Amino acid sequence: MFEMVYLISGASIALILILLYFLKKKIGAARNIMSESQKLWDKAMKEIDAERRESALKIKDEIYKRRKEFELEMKRDKIELERVQNKINLKYEDIEKKEQRIEDLKNELQQKERELLRAGDMLRTNENKLKNIYTELITKLENIGGMTKEEAKKNLLETLSDEVRLANEKWIQKVEEDTRHIAKEKSIQLIVSAMQRYTAEQVTPHSSSVVHLPNEEMKGRIIGKEGRNIKALEMATGMEFVIGDTPEIITISGFNPVRREIARRTLEKLIMDGRINPTRIEETVAQCEKEIEENIQEYGKEAALAFNLQGVHSEIITMLGKLHFRTSYSQNVLEHSKEVGIFARMIAEELGLDGDIALRAGLFHDIGKAVTAEVEGPHAIIGADIAKKCGEDPRVVNAIAAHHEEVPFTSIYGPIVVIADTISASRPGARRETFTAYVKRLEKLEEIGRSFDGVKKVYALQAGRELRVIVEEEYLDDEKTMVLARELAKRIEQEMNFPGQIKVNVIREKRAVEYAR
Repeated sequence: MFEMVYLISGASIALILILLYFLKKKIGAARNIMSESQKLWDKAMKEIDAERRESALKIKDEIYKRRKEFELEMKRDKIELERVQNKINLKYEDIEKKEQRIEDLKNELQQKERELLRAGDMLRTNENKLKNIYTELITKLENIGGMTKEEAKKNLLETLSDEVRLANEKWIQKVEEDTRHIAKEKSIQLIVSAMQRYTAEQVTPHSSSVVHLPNEEMKGRIIGKEGRNIKALEMATGMEFVIGDTPEIITISGFNPVRREIARRTLEKLIMDGRINPTRIEETVAQCEKEIEENIQEYGKEAALAFNLQGVHSEIITMLGKLHFRTSYSQNVLEHSKEVGIFARMIAEELGLDGDIALRAGLFHDIGKAVTAEVEGPHAIIGADIAKKCGEDPRVVNAIAAHHEEVPFTSIYGPIVVIADTISASRPGARRETFTAYVKRLEKLEEIGRSFDGVKKVYALQAGRELRVIVEEEYLDDEKTMVLARELAKRIEQEMNFPGQIKVNVIREKRAVEYAR
């Protein structure tokens, strides 16, 4: 029993000792933690004090720096303020001086105004005295001369007017005579200078072409069986092929130079090819017509490039090319146009004007002749319309329209083109009247033929002694064809004068073509 008590008491004591040990150890650890915390606190307080002192020093430095900057800024403002104050003081002094000068001027003006008033009073007094003297003098002159003042004034004015009028008329007459004499001399020198600076050969075109044959047998092949080849040639080209007694020569006769050239080329190609039949003739004519169209473009471009013209419309190029095949009084129209352009430029440059404008006006002045067969009206007006449509200068358009004086001139370039046109046309050998009259007669003959409905092609042949008309076979029957021939003959008798007689040959034929394959 007591052993159990002792055992429990010993265990209790041992447990108490163990608890005391652990409690003491915990208290020691807590003291260590408190000591460490105190050290950290002291260290933190020291760092805070150090940062506070450092911040205080920085703030003091910043305050010192800002104060210095402020003092420097205040010093600069003070200096600027003193400068402005000095400037204001100087202006104020200048204003005071100006006010003083104004005051002095005011006093001086007042003094002069008083002097002027006194001078005005004296002037009025003298004027009254002069009026009285003038009145007395007029009265004495009227008494001496026996006429009033108005009568004397009228007499004097009439005498002076007659003398001045006579002197003016003499002076104007002298100036006109001198001006007319000088202008005549200058114009002669100008035109002679332009003519001397340009020389060109004149070759009169003929209304016939000659084709040489390799042998006499070729004539028979060209004529063909029952003359079908020669008829096909004449019908396709509109030219007359004259086969005479001259050996190895065929003459192509016709007034239209374009168709005559087509006929010549066609015949030469057929001779070289050797195949001569109606079908081949039509093919060759079509080929030659295409070549002529290409040549027209080439001639037009060459004319523009020869004068280095820029911006020429393609339609005008075509018109220039067609002029190569046209003649006027036997003068080639394209060569004539080139001459007119050259003369116009020379005259314009001598007068100090724009030579390029004069050149264009002279070169284009006859382009209306290229379409006179298709368009009715004077060629000058037609050419002006074409130039205007193609965007040419208004001065060029007016010069073209007015070169036959059918419209008024609006610039100096119109008279210049007229003068240049006259120079080119009047030079010896440049033109021949009879050939052009012949061509106009044939053109009139063809124009009458084309004026009827149903006409396809019209050709004037044998120097105007025959009019060959090809009609639309579907439009006119045989009876209407005969009526057309009679009406054409009557119309020609009414509207034209001609020697001998003119054969009207109206042809109506129907062709059927098919190919065997």
